[in-house]
Amino acid sequence: MNYLFHILTMISIYAVLGLSLNLVLGFGGMLSLCHAAFYGIGAYTFALLMMDAGFPFLTALPLAVLASGLAALLIGAVTLRLRGDFFVLSTLGFQTIIFVVLYNWVDFTRGPYGIPGIPRPEIFGFSFNAPWAMFLLAAAVALLAWWICLRLSHWPFGRTLQAVRDDALAAQSLGKNPLAFTLTAFALGGALAALAGGLFAAYASYIDPTSFMLEESVFILCVVVIGGAGNLQGPVIGAIILVLLPELLRFVGLPDSIAANLRQIIYGLLLVLMMRFRPQGIAGNYAFD
Repeated sequence: MNYLFHILTMISIYAVLGLSLNLVLGFGGMLSLCHAAFYGIGAYTFALLMMDAGFPFLTALPLAVLASGLAALLIGAVTLRLRGDFFVLSTLGFQTIIFVVLYNWVDFTRGPYGIPGIPRPEIFGFSFNAPWAMFLLAAAVALLAWWICLRLSHWPFGRTLQAVRDDALAAQSLGKNPLAFTLTAFALGGALAALAGGLFAAYASYIDPTSFMLEESVFILCVVVIGGAGNLQGPVIGAIILVLLPELLRFVGLPDSIAANLRQIIYGLLLVLMMRFRPQGIAGNYAFD
């Protein structure tokens, strides 16, 4: 039963990550390869505030969200002035920079040793130590992220953002500022990714830089592209499929080293097939090209 709660918790965490990237990719039309960087900023900010500053969970998590959102705002202010492949390469560069900082700034981030012993959340005297309790917390955070994305998509901001995605020149001719809307979406996506980062740090009780590498950004991208971009159900479906897939491979009986490589091959194959035959994903309504 504990193993089931573990799977459900990880699905909830990746659903938050998928929803946050969907704001950037699905609603904003921006292919970002640095989402794991914001995920990592949120996780490390949360962990350091909890471990070194002694902040409680309900204070550390919002501050982590704020820190990641500000980082996304600053990075977006530079990268969003670029277009097409140049924007993608700039996000790739930022992803690399964040990993290098996390790995080498040993005095602050503990470098390759990571941060162990992160305490489990405690809210109003209730400690989320049990697997079922962590799942309920993760599910609540996922529902919060869903609600935020739902409100954003129905507000004029969300509709204007999709108009900018489809035809920036037409939106600009109507008096809208495309850069302002895409920058806001980029910052909100980074902030929501920090929700997942703080949740992951609290759940795993240990983080290190290898959890926030380029491969993780590609995995989050697969969650959105395979599940479907441009709506709210697509990223959730993608999270369910891609979290369950490695668990299904366990029943095959392959050694861990082979299963890990096979998993990466399957992810890549699914991504290629989706882009070739169903670019809008399983349940999406926006085909990124």
